[in-house]
Amino acid sequence: MIKKHFILIGTAITLLLMTTAAMFYPGGSMFDKHSVGYSWRHNYVSNLFGEDAINGMPNPGRYWALCSMIFLSATCSLFFIEFSRKIPDARAAKIIRYSGITSMVFAVFIATPLHDLMISISSSIFLLSTFYITVFIFKSRLHLFKWLAVLYLAGFYGTLYIYNSGDVLEYLAVIQKALFAMTVVVVLALHYGTKATDFVPKKDVTHATDN
Repeated sequence: MIKKHFILIGTAITLLLMTTAAMFYPGGSMFDKHSVGYSWRHNYVSNLFGEDAINGMPNPGRYWALCSMIFLSATCSLFFIEFSRKIPDARAAKIIRYSGITSMVFAVFIATPLHDLMISISSSIFLLSTFYITVFIFKSRLHLFKWLAVLYLAGFYGTLYIYNSGDVLEYLAVIQKALFAMTVVVVLALHYGTKATDFVPKKDVTHATDN
């Protein structure tokens, strides 16, 4: 029974570790290098991974942040594995599973000096898996999830555009956290709100029922 809730438990641990990391962050942001503590409005999540905070002080929250990233990657990898089992197309299921897992492996290295490169690689592979999931959602009768998938992809692409273009960069810290919240909602919604029969073509379900 508890296995069913591993993804929820992993998400809760991730959030707890991230919040703890923020509590220990000494201070400083791109808007004010002398600010005290972590600002959910002005600091990026990546600020938590540095050995030193932006204000120059040692960052004791770093290890909590690194642990949170590991838990996040493991939790999302488990989601891709579990969700792929609901997909009737074996080839598509493998793409969802292995692209998702690979993107999470690269995501762990976002917390390193290779941050920018790892974001580009991880995001590209993650979007491949997400795109395949979206295709099967649109083939299903899960109408609410169709809207959710569209909003999520729009939010993801919008965040990447701001990150790479530098436009309205002053809002990126907030948008980044909003996207993270959307990711949590989407993962938990798809995990608990869908089943394998949702993705079986209607005629196959009807045929199976008739037999």
